Amino acid sequence: MKYKRTNYCGKIFSKHIGKKVTVCGWVVKQRNLGHLIFVDLRDITGIVQLNFSKKDISLFEKASLLKSEFVIIAVGKVMERSNKNKNLLTGNIEIKVSKLEICSKAETTPFEIVQKLNVKEELRLQYRYLDLRRKNLAENFIMRHKILKFTREHFDKYGFFEIETPVLTKSTIEGARDYLVPSRVFPGKFFALPQSPQLYKQLAMIAGFDRYIQIAKCFRDEDLRSDRQPEFTQIDLEMSFADEEDIMTVVENFIKKLFKKFFSKTIKLPLRKISYDECIEKYGSDKPDLRYEMKLIHLDDELSDTNFKIFKDAINSGGSVVGVKAENAAKSFSRKEIEKLSEKLKTYGAKGLVFTKLDKDGTVSSSFEKFLSQDEKISIRKKAFIKSGDILFVVADKVRLNCFYTAGNLRFEIAKKLKLLENKADSLFWVTDFPMFVYSECENRLVAAHHPFTAPQDEDLEFLETYPEKIKARAYDLVLNGNEIGGGSIRINNIKLQMEIFKVLGINKNEVENRFGFLLNALRFGTPPHGGFAFGFDRLLMILLGCESIKDVIFFPKASNSFELMSSSPSEVYKSQLKALKISVCHKNKKS
Repeated sequence: MKYKRTNYCGKIFSKHIGKKVTVCGWVVKQRNLGHLIFVDLRDITGIVQLNFSKKDISLFEKASLLKSEFVIIAVGKVMERSNKNKNLLTGNIEIKVSKLEICSKAETTPFEIVQKLNVKEELRLQYRYLDLRRKNLAENFIMRHKILKFTREHFDKYGFFEIETPVLTKSTIEGARDYLVPSRVFPGKFFALPQSPQLYKQLAMIAGFDRYIQIAKCFRDEDLRSDRQPEFTQIDLEMSFADEEDIMTVVENFIKKLFKKFFSKTIKLPLRKISYDECIEKYGSDKPDLRYEMKLIHLDDELSDTNFKIFKDAINSGGSVVGVKAENAAKSFSRKEIEKLSEKLKTYGAKGLVFTKLDKDGTVSSSFEKFLSQDEKISIRKKAFIKSGDILFVVADKVRLNCFYTAGNLRFEIAKKLKLLENKADSLFWVTDFPMFVYSECENRLVAAHHPFTAPQDEDLEFLETYPEKIKARAYDLVLNGNEIGGGSIRINNIKLQMEIFKVLGINKNEVENRFGFLLNALRFGTPPHGGFAFGFDRLLMILLGCESIKDVIFFPKASNSFELMSSSPSEVYKSQLKALKISVCHKNKKS
């Protein structure tokens, strides 16, 4: 480089008029007026206009060669701009260029570097480094940097030690599939990439570090969604000699300051606490969006003697019948719209959807009332408080919990259709009293609802050997606008209790020793009461920035099939690498 930068493009203002500056960056566009050339130059801070005069013919001709995304360095004097641009922070000035260095030419990019793109996501991910030049996306990562810096400084003030836990770890049971890393030194054995630093942060408590914080990379080999990636970031914390209230207070204090500092949002503390059971029964979700009401309407009592087969079979099988009412929305749901809603619910596992609609003119249309008695019709309408203009949707399932989940998804889809989420204050609250165990149909056994190191509530310990499904966990989730943004629990610090939990989960002694022996050994040497919490940082940032996808807050994300399009990864490796690892790859028979 011939010239050294003195100023960033977006940091030059009226106070710099008359000063000589050197700026660097990428050409956004060039406009040749015949006697003047204007160039918009962009760097990470913003855009500034360059002015080239034909009076300096050699410089003018050089500037005429500039094209979009050329990398240049320009030296010149800051001047007041005659045609001011109110849309630019630097719109009152321009730089009259006296020297120009073209550092790098650019081929035509596969898409324009503009704010709003109308191209396939796959193309954006393939050329992610170009996508990141766009201002709105770049600003996401500037904000990410600022929040992580704030996080470190905040927890440091409160006595938390930042500790880095290993990335090459032991494969343990954490709920999702591990990413495995083969060992060259120990053929046939594997490291696992951490799904979370769970065991290691517990060991930090046993080691006596009292308060731990880590901005941790985590890896889970699971199917992706708009709010999920295989590689993601958590803000993990752990505290010794702390109970639920202590940890919640620390988390609330952090989130309140973060919301205020970066998003000018005020949170009233302490946050509301709602039990898991109440969430499921009222809203059909363990992370309900409370920006709108629309509670579930339980119709089992009203239909206890019904002859309508769908409802009768559900109730007699121990399931349930649940309604969701959309007030003043009868006109919004035509037959076609109801069919679309029914098809959408099937993607959530719903068996079907029926409805009763009361139009403003008093007309009643229903897909199921003709199968009910007059008393049942009256009871349902009375229970749901249906009035003219309302529509009541009803779902049923032989499994009670499945019915609630279906109704919860129905509630969400109705809210989206009616745009009930727009311009509403944030809904932030705690969900508590989760079940300790849930039944897994695919594994045909009880599994840990959170993880097997979560402590059960003391008053439920009597059910460990008799009715473990009744036990509530000392676990808690933080929910923002219908999204779980973090969760935690009080941990087990008693080796005997930990072994009893493993027994309930059907994990035999050999497997326990093989997978968790290092933790159990540590529990023998004096373990303080402790608990923790972990924010899903990417998801939190996605919600706060109003992004539609978590990919917009992860620098180099994977596509929906977990493939990294930019570098074409995962990829095949050399046979010599596999040989060194003593691994052979079995390829599928293409004819099969």
